[in-house]
Amino acid sequence: MSIQKQLENRSGGKCELCGSEHSLKVYSVPPGSENNAEQSIYACPTCIDQIEHSDKMDPNHWRCLNDSMWSEVPAVQVMAWRMLTRLRHEGWPQDLLDMLYLDEETLEWAQQDAESESGEEQIVHKDCNGVVLQAGDSVVLTKDLQVKGSSLVAKRGAAVRNISLVYDNAEQIEGKVDGQHIVILTKFVKKTK
Repeated sequence: MSIQKQLENRSGGKCELCGSEHSLKVYSVPPGSENNAEQSIYACPTCIDQIEHSDKMDPNHWRCLNDSMWSEVPAVQVMAWRMLTRLRHEGWPQDLLDMLYLDEETLEWAQQDAESESGEEQIVHKDCNGVVLQAGDSVVLTKDLQVKGSSLVAKRGAAVRNISLVYDNAEQIEGKVDGQHIVILTKFVKKTK
C-alpha cells in the first residue's frame, strides 16, 4: 500500500492538522530521511505552506491545533508541538503547550527541528545565577520590584510558579505575583528546585 493511501486511511481523508479535505498531500516531517507513514502527516497546502514559510504564518489558522494536538500519531504530535512553539508569542499557544504531553522520544524528535530551524540562534532564558529556565518552572524574586502601571510592589522572596518564557526576549519571563500577571526580568529571579 502506498504511503499516501496509508495516510488517507489513517486520517479519514482529512488534513491531520486542520481538518481540511482539499488537495491533501504527504508531508514528510523533518529531519526524518525515511519516507514512510510513521514519519509523515497528511496535510493541506495551507498548513504545508505555513510550516515551510514562517513569513506566511496566520496564527488564527493554527487554532485548529487545540484539537489535533491530542492525536495519538507521533508525527502529528511533533508538528503540533513545533507550530505551537513557533507561535507561543501569541499567548494562547503557550497554554496549549503547557497541556501537551509528548513521550521522551517524540519530544526529542520535535526539538530536533527547533535546533536546526533556519540557523537562528536559540533564545535561552537564564536566572540571576545562570541557571536555564524552562516554561512551567518556579522562581523567587531576588529584589523588590515596582510593577509598572500599578501600585503593586512585588516583594523580594515572592514565589512565582508556572512561569512562561517571553519567546523573543531572553531577559524576560511572565508569571503571576499576588494574582497579577506581570513581566519580570530574568536577572531578578532565582530558580527554585
